[in-house]
Amino acid sequence: MVLEAHQQACAEIKPGNPWIKAQEVSVKVITEGLIDLGLLKGKAEELIKKEGYTKFYMHRIGHWLGMDVHDVGNYKRNGKWRDLEPGMVLTIEPGIYILDSLEDVEDKWLGIGVRIEDDLLVTENGHEVITANAPRDIKDIESLR
Repeated sequence: MVLEAHQQACAEIKPGNPWIKAQEVSVKVITEGLIDLGLLKGKAEELIKKEGYTKFYMHRIGHWLGMDVHDVGNYKRNGKWRDLEPGMVLTIEPGIYILDSLEDVEDKWLGIGVRIEDDLLVTENGHEVITANAPRDIKDIESLR
């Protein structure tokens, strides 16, 4: 689910798309995945509207990247989400975190955390994944052992 959210969010990184589009896509994928696993109950649309997913996915999809890890820059201008432009650099980092302190979750899920992060450069025609050589699928990550 996190890999799927990552892939779909990355696909939204292109000039003219609002910054928030990748967030919306990742929230949809993760919410539906959490429902499929039985960690959330209800309809995805309602859970998204009420932000029910934030129990497991409590941060935004990413942030600007530049001279600092969390670089400066507004995400909105005049109350509107900024459109992506060539030359912008940002992270895409969806994740789920199932805290040990959650009482309404089966023990088998407790303490699990998964985040997949990449750094992307917005280009004229889409984006370039600056961290493309980092492992991100299960087989590649498991082979690091």
